[in-house]
Amino acid sequence: MAVQTKAERRAANQLAFFEKRQAERAGRGPRGLAESWIERARAVAVAREAEARAAGEDPEAVWNDLAHTVSVWVSRYEQ
Repeated sequence: MAVQTKAERRAANQLAFFEKRQAERAGRGPRGLAESWIERARAVAVAREAEARAAGEDPEAVWNDLAHTVSVWVSRYEQ
């Protein structure tokens, strides 16, 4: 087995944690799964923000994309 970097090990641990929580929340039905995906979206946005900042890119772009996606969903279901 190849040696993992600290970042790879952290990513694998985060994914395992997410999958465990998602399985637990699945027992609560679609609402639990939605909570899981919202939590995951925030975690991914935080990670991508840091990567963008390190690469000299716009760190707010990922949050703008997430905000737009949520805004479209809300406008579809909001009365």
